[in-house]
Amino acid sequence: MNPDRPTSVLFCCDHNSVRSPMAEGIMKAMYGKSIYIQSVGVHNDLEIDGFAIAVCSELGVELSRHKSRSFDDMQDWGDDLSSFDLVIALSPASQRRALDLTRLFHLSVEYWPVLDPTGLGETREDRLQSYRQTRDQIKKQLLERFGTPENPL
Repeated sequence: MNPDRPTSVLFCCDHNSVRSPMAEGIMKAMYGKSIYIQSVGVHNDLEIDGFAIAVCSELGVELSRHKSRSFDDMQDWGDDLSSFDLVIALSPASQRRALDLTRLFHLSVEYWPVLDPTGLGETREDRLQSYRQTRDQIKKQLLERFGTPENPL
């Protein structure tokens, strides 16, 4: 295992329905079980997005069973934020929330400005293309940050 890699990563975005579940699923597929990976949102008011499921499925990444959860849900379920080595925020709102919640912990928070594809495009194919762009942006960031994957997609 690469000594520069964290042992646990938490991805976060606004609703845990598009970007953070995509990042969680893609990273799990690429880096296997060598890193503990989860995702949350600032809010938990949306289900997993069908377009996110579709474009990740193109890579063999299964997202249809993902259950959205928020930072608050995580605490309610007994998950300890301080048990993660790294929090990766994929939206400005999630970065603010992560920094606020981690101010008492020695925990790294990184911000990756990733396109929010929701509402972009007029046709189904245009929308899928926006979601593919987000998926590919996440994959590129993962490769740059974590290096050669165990399972290239």
